[in-house]
This record gives sequence, structure tokens and C-alpha cells, in this order.
Amino acid sequence: MRIATAIVLGTTLSLAAALSAAQAQSIGASAKAGTALAAAPSGAPVAATTGCANPNALGVARTVEIDTTGGPGFGFEHFKQHDFLRPGEVVLTFDDGPWPVNTPAVLAALASHCSKATFFPIGKHSVWHPDILKQVAAGGHTIGNHTWSHVDLSKKSVDEAKDEIEKGISAVRMALGAQQAPFFRFPALKHPPELVAYLGERGVAMFSTDLDSFDFTMRKPEQVIAKVMQKLKTHGKGIVLMHDFQQATAKALPELLVQLKANGYKLVHMKAKEPLQSLAAYDAVMAKDAAVGIQTVSSRPTSAVVRSVD
Repeated sequence: MRIATAIVLGTTLSLAAALSAAQAQSIGASAKAGTALAAAPSGAPVAATTGCANPNALGVARTVEIDTTGGPGFGFEHFKQHDFLRPGEVVLTFDDGPWPVNTPAVLAALASHCSKATFFPIGKHSVWHPDILKQVAAGGHTIGNHTWSHVDLSKKSVDEAKDEIEKGISAVRMALGAQQAPFFRFPALKHPPELVAYLGERGVAMFSTDLDSFDFTMRKPEQVIAKVMQKLKTHGKGIVLMHDFQQATAKALPELLVQLKANGYKLVHMKAKEPLQSLAAYDAVMAKDAAVGIQTVSSRPTSAVVRSVD
């Protein structure tokens, strides 16, 4: 089929089992990177500007809008139904952020090429580094979700796995200050059928990959570049999976974008037709955890715990 339009149900869900408290502590952010574009209030990407200071920029050749009704799946490694890329077209996706130094470096490289990507952040990382996640949105990129703590959902009960998904969604919403795109990638690309059905009911599109860089196994930027370019040469197009959490990937991206341009590849940017609505019960849990933090047995005031000795 030619583009992402899946037409199935939109039933209401019953919530999964009650969540245990978890810490959601903001640690601050790293150096600012990217462009001066404002974040879209829905978490959807901001439209790219027509001009680009870099005459050799890769840019964005085409933007596609995805209707996530019914939970369509993308990425031929697992989902075969929707093939929307033309020969030579590439979608760049990044998992596991936001992370200090590495995510801002990825954003700076993309900004220098006036290019856009899709990010699948981890919930914990998002509440640790909300300012970095906001930089992703400010750069006009699309933000999806990658669970609360990146556990293998196939090893969890259905209720535990739903908690992981929904808490991750609420964590990103809280960190971003806006709703994200209804885009989701399973950790380790493991797709339990019950959770595929659940995300379909939630109207969340699922993303596998066409070309997995396996950059998490690499320490040198040139290895990342060589792997991605070799797989693109073999397949001719594809959704590329990388990790903005990885230092080698952050260092590789400037040259990788140059090589994509030099070899005639065209970048496609994905955005969602509608934002994803987080669930109020999970939003409340995240807000409580952020305000209270994890409580200890001690009730002594700080002045009784810490004192200056020098």
C-alpha cells in the first residue's frame, strides 16, 4: 500500500493495574543546539523553512503525514503492509534519548543540514533531561515514544507492559510540556501481539526499521557511517534506526549526512495527523512523582543532615 492510512477502531481502554511510584527528577540540560524554530504545541514537527544557509545541505525532500488510526506498522523488518518510500528516500530515526552531549550534537548536525528526523525517547531520560527534549521539539523534529524504562515488554505481564507504555507517554508529555506524536518503537523491536493490539486501540503507529545500524555495538564513528551506507546501497531506501544516546552516532552524523547527500539520497520527514493524548491517570502519577520524589525513612531536616565543616 502506498501510504500510511490504516482505518480500524478507536475504542476506549481500561487502564492497566495501578503504578508503583517512580522518581522523576529533572537534572538540568546540556549545551543548546539546533535551530531557533518554536516547538509545536502538539509535539508535532514545525514546518521546515524554505531557505537553508548551507548550500550543500541534505535538507528535507518530502514530508509525509501519517494517520495513525488503528495502529499501522512501519519498517519492513517486522511490518510489511505500508511502503511509502520511493527509491533513494531515507527516514532517519533515533532511539533512547534525550541524553547530554550526544543528543545536542545530533541536533546540531541535523540543523546544519536543515534536516529533520523522528526521535523515540525513553520516559526516564525525558524527565531527567526535559530541556534537551524541548530542544528536539524546537528543532522541528517529530517526537514519539520508547517506553518508560526500555525494558523488554515481551518479558512483562500485559498489565506491566501497558504501564511501561503509558508511563513513558506521560513522562514525555510532562517533560515536553505538550503531547507527542502517536509514534512508538518497541524496545529491542520485540512486539508482543497483545501490545500490538493495545496500541492499535490507542491509535498509535508502531515503527520497526528497514535498516538497523546496530550502532550500539560500535565505538568508532566511521563504523556507523560504513554500516548505514552499506545497507542503503543494498536496499536502496529505508527507515534507518540509530541511537542519539550513542556517542559514536553523534560523532558520525555530520559526515553521514554529507555522504547521504553525495550519494543522491533524499530525506523524508514523518509527522502525525493528530497528536497522541496521554491518559490522565498516568499524568497524575508522573506529576506526583515529580513533585514528591522517592521518600526515605529519615524525616530529619536538611540542616540536621548536612553541615559545613570547612
